[in-house]
Amino acid sequence: MTSSTPHPGPGSPRTPDRSPFFDNAKFLLIALVALGHSWEQVITPHTQALRALHNLVYAFHMPAFILLSGYFSRSFTGRPDQIRRLLSGVLVPYLIFETIYSLVYHWLRGTELAITPTSPTYLCWFLIALFVWRLTTPVWNAVRHPVAIAVVVSLAAGTTVIGGDLALPRVLMFLPYFVLGLRLRPEHFARLRTRTARRLAVPVFIGALALAYRLSPEPSDDWLSMDAGNVALHVPLGRYLLLRLALFAVSALLVASFLALVPGRRLWITAFGAVTLYPYLLHGILLRVAEYYGVFRIVRQTGLSGQLVLSAVAVAVVALLSTKPVRVLVRPLVEPRLPRWLVPEPQPPTPVAAPAEREKSLVP
Repeated sequence: MTSSTPHPGPGSPRTPDRSPFFDNAKFLLIALVALGHSWEQVITPHTQALRALHNLVYAFHMPAFILLSGYFSRSFTGRPDQIRRLLSGVLVPYLIFETIYSLVYHWLRGTELAITPTSPTYLCWFLIALFVWRLTTPVWNAVRHPVAIAVVVSLAAGTTVIGGDLALPRVLMFLPYFVLGLRLRPEHFARLRTRTARRLAVPVFIGALALAYRLSPEPSDDWLSMDAGNVALHVPLGRYLLLRLALFAVSALLVASFLALVPGRRLWITAFGAVTLYPYLLHGILLRVAEYYGVFRIVRQTGLSGQLVLSAVAVAVVALLSTKPVRVLVRPLVEPRLPRWLVPEPQPPTPVAAPAEREKSLVP
């Protein structure tokens, strides 16, 4: 989500050959995140169509984001320079915005002021989850059948009672998408960027929306947000496992269909796709402010017209929060520079020994 997050090879934030496809996908996904957060504020028992659209979006937008995060974590091996970027680009922004959101909730909602970094507030969970996922990348690159193992871990997490510290339920339940991203290669995305794939993607989304409308108001948010197990959902173990596997399959199909529809050429949204951490972290604050001033109450009263205006405003806000003036203003919070006394500057690389010398050095 962030320009400071390392992207290997082509597609790196600081390389001229960065692929517009991935940046377009990231901007569209962050727009869907903002839309989903906005819609859930105005959903009522009388807004079945909006609820169905909300469920459709929630079935694939975070899985897609997490999959792309895994894809761009493939080269992570735990080198000191990678750890430094992980600290400055993910962990420190998490600590900063966890504090900010705690203050916002205290001022606007009147909650008790308690800054607890181990219990992520609102959308901050993704940062701590990304931190944990990326640290485990060498493990998944070292084992056989990592996706299958991640699926088992995810299902097992849903059958046990896990506390909310460090967003652990979501870390474990969303894990398969991150690991799948680690296993993907450019040729996999190339297969989705064909005319046949695009033609198939449209009926997939139409059918999924029709199914979501038919099932509305199910499935509940707890199923789609991956933060509740079978005990909390009051579902028998066997049925829970089958439904989770079905959700995995549906989400994977929707993610593939979404990526098939993402434009591959450079558009006005492309540049914004390189800095999605800014609108991700900032739009939640604006939502809480709008909630405090009764904006969503007005939208609920105005029906469909209000929902359309809210949707347009949400996308416009995402674009606005991605602009350079906003980024310059809040860069110290989103992309902080760590002090040298805490994280020393990288040292010049050590000369690489000749192959024969390296082999000798490994002999005890």
